[in-house]
Amino acid sequence: MNRPLLILFAKAPIAGRVKTRLCPPLTPDQASGLHSALVRDTTEMLSTFSGYAELELSSDSAIEPWPDVNVPRSVQAEGDLGIRIFHALAGALTSGREMAIVVGSDSPGLPSSHIRALLESDADVTLGPTLDGGFFAIACRRVHASMFERVRWSTGFTLEDVARSAAHCGLNLATGPTWLDVDVEEDLERMLKMSNLPGHAARWSANYRKFRPGSPR
Repeated sequence: MNRPLLILFAKAPIAGRVKTRLCPPLTPDQASGLHSALVRDTTEMLSTFSGYAELELSSDSAIEPWPDVNVPRSVQAEGDLGIRIFHALAGALTSGREMAIVVGSDSPGLPSSHIRALLESDADVTLGPTLDGGFFAIACRRVHASMFERVRWSTGFTLEDVARSAAHCGLNLATGPTWLDVDVEEDLERMLKMSNLPGHAARWSANYRKFRPGSPR
């Protein structure tokens, strides 16, 4: 039971409720499809740690999305993102886990080496930064109930605010390697230029490029 727990956070893929900042240029259905592709790829990548850590897919819906994905499930707590992350981390650590990591589902092609770096950290809190000032994952060996207070979520200050708040709670911090996430059109264009996308995202990207407005026929 003391093995690390990887908790993949993902919203149910309901058109019009996921990836809304990408609409436009995406339609709600395209945005939902992209979200599902990223979740599936991230699940497959995290599953490669099965000999060292356990994996859980945590969604915001009691009706389990992706029924064909054979991963233990949980439902996120009610509240803002900080409350939901804290409850997931605290629940895992209280149950006896030596470490808990909440991983976001917005990072195309996230390398397993980035997750390994977090797993190997000895810090109380280790953040995996994203290019836009947020983080793709947070790994904790200790938590504090106030560690996510006064965090400006979904801004360029998110990582900075979490680091400051956690340090104020007496938790020591480290950062892992940086990756990207896909929240706005600029991120989408960056993703479409990637040559090493994993299977689901690669297929979604190829289909989108084929039918996007202005694409050669």
